Amino acid sequence: MEGLIRSVRDWIEIPSVTGAEGDYADALKREFEQRGFQVELQRVAEGRANLLARAGVPRVVFCTHLDTVPPFFGSSEDSDFIYGRGSCDAKGQAAVMLAAGTRLLAEGEDRIGFLFTVGEEVDSAGASFANARLTDPWKPAYVIVGEPTGGRFIKSGKGIYKAHLSASGVAGHSSKPLGPSAVHELVSCTHRLLSASWGQHAVHGEGSLNVGLFSGGVAPNVTADHAEASVLIRTVEPFDDVHARVAAELGERVRFRDEPFGYAPIEFHVPAGEEGDAVGFGTDAPYLSNWGTPLLFGPGAIEDAHTDHEKVAKRDLISAVDRHVRVVRDLLAGLDA
Repeated sequence: MEGLIRSVRDWIEIPSVTGAEGDYADALKREFEQRGFQVELQRVAEGRANLLARAGVPRVVFCTHLDTVPPFFGSSEDSDFIYGRGSCDAKGQAAVMLAAGTRLLAEGEDRIGFLFTVGEEVDSAGASFANARLTDPWKPAYVIVGEPTGGRFIKSGKGIYKAHLSASGVAGHSSKPLGPSAVHELVSCTHRLLSASWGQHAVHGEGSLNVGLFSGGVAPNVTADHAEASVLIRTVEPFDDVHARVAAELGERVRFRDEPFGYAPIEFHVPAGEEGDAVGFGTDAPYLSNWGTPLLFGPGAIEDAHTDHEKVAKRDLISAVDRHVRVVRDLLAGLDA
């Protein structure tokens, strides 16, 4: 237990906000090598690399992400919890996966691998990069994605639709009926989007939209010639259906700044004996189609991720190691059958 807790705390202390994952990847590389794994840093962009580690020919792959959301803050602990950025999302995930893999390797099971990605919190750039470059000797049949699921295996997750909107207007003195104002145009557009229905699903419930970013204008007494907003929809419908509905609400002066991206709702494999829940948050799984059938599981609660009190229970970390080991054994036994 002490080694597991120490790993989580040590890794939390290495800042790895999206775009600056390099130091954390280097630290993990050293740790994996010390445990007897072969390690590759797969360069995705300058200073950014996925970590791939394996023993033999991987048939089951542990996958989680290297990056965290901002802002960085360090670790602390009490008798029950570890606190700090990444404690549950997702440095705690990495620690339990490595502990499980180490145990399996010590027992003689070398058909395991690890894929730790950059960019999951923004655009899954690392997962997309790895998916396009899967080569021998990797032959994954299953990929276990680590996220804070409350220690439950997940049967399905909502999709994602992310779009950046740009509005145009005419700059002028606000005392005159000139314009139109780009801000007003975009406010009207986002109001229509917020008022729209984003579908209903028997398992996932309602789709939902969030206007996460909004900017525009130069001064209160000037009509705005430009405004931008970013919206994210947790979808329960096919991607193309959602895209068509958004496009219909834009209006004459609002357009897509660039091509929207995302994916439809996704299903996960649930091990025998597990009930399986549904979640609304996104993961790398939709971008890993070449890496086998996905599972989604991990210690910690999504309600604590991305907060200023992010934490994970120590007992849940320990329990997750045992469950990972058991599930991997069962998956490999099924492949042998």
